[in-house]
Amino acid sequence: MKVLVVVDMQNDFIDGALGTKEAEAIVPKVAEKIRDFDGMVLYTRDTHGEDYLDTQEGKKLPVVHCIRGTKGWELHPKIEALCKEEPIDKPSFASQELGNRLKTIDGECRQRAMGGLESVTFVGLCTDICVISNAMIAKAFIPEVPILVDSACCAGVTPQSHENALEAMKMCQITCE
Repeated sequence: MKVLVVVDMQNDFIDGALGTKEAEAIVPKVAEKIRDFDGMVLYTRDTHGEDYLDTQEGKKLPVVHCIRGTKGWELHPKIEALCKEEPIDKPSFASQELGNRLKTIDGECRQRAMGGLESVTFVGLCTDICVISNAMIAKAFIPEVPILVDSACCAGVTPQSHENALEAMKMCQITCE
């Protein structure tokens, strides 16, 4: 079984508080990837509270974003329309819940004599923060499963930081296509 992880395709990262033209440009590609994917699709959602500016992240990145219940927190409408299960809400860059879920799915595949997960592919935002963090979590929780990143379906804070993140992941034996 293959898994696709769609990371933080939320309004605030696309055309909201932290949006970029590069993020806007990948929306149709991510939607197509989801529609064409032959396997399980999981979603993450960056989730903060009203106290965001009082958190460590808020002090280092003082741009209010992805506050639970706001339009900016919601998945982009083109992505939301394809979402079949509740996203994993994550209060920080990486999600231990995602790591645990992938480890459980891998174990269930092994129990059914399926040989474990075939691969986990990451797409979404931002390459240089949450995509890299969650790809590394996956590598830690399921180290023998190939971890892939579809770079055409990702965007970073800047084009340069996107490229830097892809190079860093390659060094950690994550395949960036």
